[in-house]
Amino acid sequence: MPARRRAPEFSPSQYHLHWLDAHPPKLAYRGGDAKRWQAQLRKKFRALLKLPEGPKPPLAPRTLWTREHELGRIEKIVYRSEPGADVPAYVCLPRNAQPPYPWFVCLQGHTTGMHHSIGVDREDESKPFAVEGDRDFALGCLKRGFAALCIEQRGFGERAEVALAAPVKQTCHQAAMSSAMLGRTLLGERVYDIERGLDYLWTRGDVDRSSVGVMGNSGGGTASICAAAALPRITHAMPSCSFCTYREAWLSIHHCACSYIPGVLEWAEYADVLGLIAPRPCVVVAGAVDPISPLPAVRKAFRDAKRIWKALGAERKVKLVVGPDGHRFYADLAWPALEGLLRLGR
Repeated sequence: MPARRRAPEFSPSQYHLHWLDAHPPKLAYRGGDAKRWQAQLRKKFRALLKLPEGPKPPLAPRTLWTREHELGRIEKIVYRSEPGADVPAYVCLPRNAQPPYPWFVCLQGHTTGMHHSIGVDREDESKPFAVEGDRDFALGCLKRGFAALCIEQRGFGERAEVALAAPVKQTCHQAAMSSAMLGRTLLGERVYDIERGLDYLWTRGDVDRSSVGVMGNSGGGTASICAAAALPRITHAMPSCSFCTYREAWLSIHHCACSYIPGVLEWAEYADVLGLIAPRPCVVVAGAVDPISPLPAVRKAFRDAKRIWKALGAERKVKLVVGPDGHRFYADLAWPALEGLLRLGR
C-alpha cells in the first residue's frame, strides 16, 4: 500500500510559527537575576527600535494657543523632536491641584488624533467633541489632579501621512514602510518623540519628576509599553488594549504595520518587553472581546510578565484589569487600579 503523502505546507505565516517553535527568543526571561537580564534586554530593545542615540536638537517649543477649561488650563504647543520632525501636543494643567504636578503622557491610537484626549473637535478645537470608549485621557487626568502632555503620534491625526497616497486605510502605513526602508522603525520614532516630550517636561518647573506616567489605547498603548520599557524616566504605565503575546496576536491576526518591531521575536516575547517596566507600577487594561488581542493569550502573557515583577520583589505593583467589551479604554476600572498601585509606593 503506497505511503500517504504529506500535505503540502505553503503558508508563509504557518512557516513563521514553525520557525518560532524551533528558535525560542534568545533573551526571554527564564529566571535568575532580573536586574541583570533587564539591562541586557533593554539595550537590545532600544537597538531594535532604532532609537536615535546622537545629539538632540533644541526643543524650541512654541505656544499655538491657550484656553481655560472647567477642569483646568489647556495649552497647545509644538516642539522639535528631530530635524524635520515637529510634534504638536496639548499641555493640560489641573485646576484642583498645585504644582509640582504628577504627569501623564497621553497617546491616542488609530483614531483621528490627539484631540480625543481633551474632548474637542479636530477641525475646531474650541468645540466640544463626544469621545467614545473613555479615550478622553487628559480629561481623566485633570479630574484626578494629574497634569497631561498629549502627544500627536507620527502617522495619526495632524501627523497622518498625506505626502504619499496609499491604497490602505491606515494613515500610518506609508510612514511605517518608509521608516523600515531607512533602517528605522515608526514605533521607535514614536518612542523617541515621547523621550523628547520628557525632555520638554524636564525644562518646566511644575513637574514632579518622581511621578511621570504614560498611558494610551491600542497603538497608543503599544507606544506606552515600548516607551516605559525603553525609558527609565517613566515611573508608571497604564497601557490599554495593546498587550498580548506576539505569537497569538501579531503573528496570527492582522495588525497595522506601525506596531511591528523587526527582529524582536529573535530576542524577546511581549511579556519580556513589558517586564522591562518592572518594578515600576503598571496597570494592563484589556477588553474581554477584543478581536485583535485574544483574552486567553493576554492572560498568558500577563502571567509570564508578572514573574519578572515577582523576581524583583514587586509582585503587587502590576495588575491586569479586564473590561466587559472590546477594543477601548475602561476608565472606571483602570484608574482605581492605577491609583491603588501608586499608593503602594508612597
